[in-house]
Amino acid sequence: MAANGTPKDESDSDASPAFAGPPLTTRQGQPVSENQHSRTVGNRGPATLENYHLLEKIAHFDRERIPERVVHARGAGAHGYFEAYGTVGDVPISTYTRARLLQENGKRTPLFVRFSTVVHGGHSPESLRDPRGFAVKFYTEDGNWDLVGNNLQVFFIRDAMKFPDLVHAFKPDPVTNRQDANRIFDFVSLSPSAMHMVTFLFSPWGIPQDYRHMRGSGVHAYKWVNEAGHAVLVKYHWIPSQPEVNLTQAQADAIQSTNFNHATQDLYDAIESGNFPEWELRVQIIEDHAHPELDFDPLDPTKVWPPEQFPLRPIGKMVLNRNPVNYFAEVEQVAFGTGVLVDGLDFSDDKLLQGRTFSYSDTQRYRVGPNYLQLPINAPKVQVNTNQRDGAMTYHVDALGQGANPHVNYEPTSRGGSQEQSKGAPAHEPAYEARLVRSAIDRTNDYGQAGDRFRAFEDWERDELVSNLVGALAQCNPDIQERMVGHFSQCDSNYGRRVAEGLGLTVNGVAAVPATVAATS
Repeated sequence: MAANGTPKDESDSDASPAFAGPPLTTRQGQPVSENQHSRTVGNRGPATLENYHLLEKIAHFDRERIPERVVHARGAGAHGYFEAYGTVGDVPISTYTRARLLQENGKRTPLFVRFSTVVHGGHSPESLRDPRGFAVKFYTEDGNWDLVGNNLQVFFIRDAMKFPDLVHAFKPDPVTNRQDANRIFDFVSLSPSAMHMVTFLFSPWGIPQDYRHMRGSGVHAYKWVNEAGHAVLVKYHWIPSQPEVNLTQAQADAIQSTNFNHATQDLYDAIESGNFPEWELRVQIIEDHAHPELDFDPLDPTKVWPPEQFPLRPIGKMVLNRNPVNYFAEVEQVAFGTGVLVDGLDFSDDKLLQGRTFSYSDTQRYRVGPNYLQLPINAPKVQVNTNQRDGAMTYHVDALGQGANPHVNYEPTSRGGSQEQSKGAPAHEPAYEARLVRSAIDRTNDYGQAGDRFRAFEDWERDELVSNLVGALAQCNPDIQERMVGHFSQCDSNYGRRVAEGLGLTVNGVAAVPATVAATS
């Protein structure tokens, strides 16, 4: 039984379905008996550095494409600023975080934003069904802060161990070089955690009209830390001042027939004409613990925090007011990472977030080079003093001209090198007492919010969702169709029935196929 008293589905199990195939191994030839969960302190605790299989798997995945981004290859970007309100709603923001860029009403921080699609290549149409990346680089007085997210609020998986598999399933077949619905839904039908994201993605939300008319979300729970070292969990939401507008598949097809750069063009033309797009940054805040009163784990990135319980409170706004002058130097070479935080901001124990924190910076070192932070678009607006030297494409040495001794590239030192700074406010020091395990979290509840989302859609959105799913699943093998209908039926009986009818499956026959035979999340 799950912690909330409901039966666990197979995604909670350590056992994978028994399918025929050769044994899975590492690239060293070592058998892999656990490919679903990274190693963590307790089943919801932080990941550990000795996750050899996880790190090797992601490091290889980061290097699969040269030089295009392995994901988020198609994108557009713009410069702007963030203006803080100094409060969370009507509460001083210092109550929750000591991050300096957020403290003063009216304080402006320069930034750069890159919008993108996820799966498809650098010259793919911007009208394709795909999550949209929403990445913001703040050039703060304490160094850079990257807030990296998407437009759909949630994600397909909850453990970074599965990230390369997810992308491989959605990318083109390695033999035919074509995206294949059988590959996509084979993975999804065996990953119940994806039901919420799939429900979003195949609805009109999967194709926003353009970048200006969509929301953004940090997806993960992060932490805020105040002057006393106390931390709370926080989720970020970018709410556009422009209306949120999504497209039907027919509308997207019509756009694609005449313009496959429509979203890039819209963003550029709007800024060029002085019609500067704006978003308000709002946050949800909860105390940092397991919250057993909820039927899901608040660290689970496949879930939203219900806004009726945890309201979205404004903390500032973003305005984009300047276009790039060189696409390659700015939009293509900009490099983001979920681990790029400043004082007062911190990581949560979200296992997907912790894996991404290694992956994003690692893939930038591979794609752009070890000195990618020396490029103007990535360089902080503050003095940088490190002892890191050399590597491909080095063109300056940190701190020279600031009175530093150029012979010293180590610390501690008494010879004029960079020195550790005195400690400021107390660090946040979470405590853990749990076994080091490879395990799913206790409260997966893969179907509840997906069903809520289906019921919350307007009639035309539900019609479009069902039509898009039927069109995609019609290309799939019968066993995959049956598994997917079984999942949709557990989200909402009407959801499953409508997809089954669209596929020509008998409702009674589908009901007899338990989705819980599909076990890996």
